[in-house]
Amino acid sequence: MEFTVGNIYEGKVTGITSFGAFVQLAPGKSGMVHISEIANSYVDDIKKHIREGDTVRVKLIGIDQNGRINLSIKKALPAPEKPQNAPRPARTKSASEAAPPAPAGAPAEKSADSAFEDKLRMFMQRSESKMSDLRMQKDKRSGARRRR
Repeated sequence: MEFTVGNIYEGKVTGITSFGAFVQLAPGKSGMVHISEIANSYVDDIKKHIREGDTVRVKLIGIDQNGRINLSIKKALPAPEKPQNAPRPARTKSASEAAPPAPAGAPAEKSADSAFEDKLRMFMQRSESKMSDLRMQKDKRSGARRRR
């Protein structure tokens, strides 16, 4: 049997672990459903959702270089309905999140790109600072041990 990524198959649950469930798709061919792909809600115990021996519908979401088959139960389910008229809570932007005003005549998406680039630049600066602090601490520790 030829397996194609994106297709939905039926299989039998052959084993359950703390990180996922193994599903046999055909004789000699099985795949794994990771715990994050069991249901649309948070799953803390797989055994509350499926049992060994259950027949389940799964979507083939990938085949890795080693030939292992990755499956998803939640992607084989119909999409959950979203409330259409549910009011969304208002979210206000803080001063640091607000994008700088765009120059006159500049396209609107340019300001969004520059806001992202500014955030990225700030993140990179903080990250470099933290990394240099860690390197200095490590050097101090290793230098102190050498002197003994």
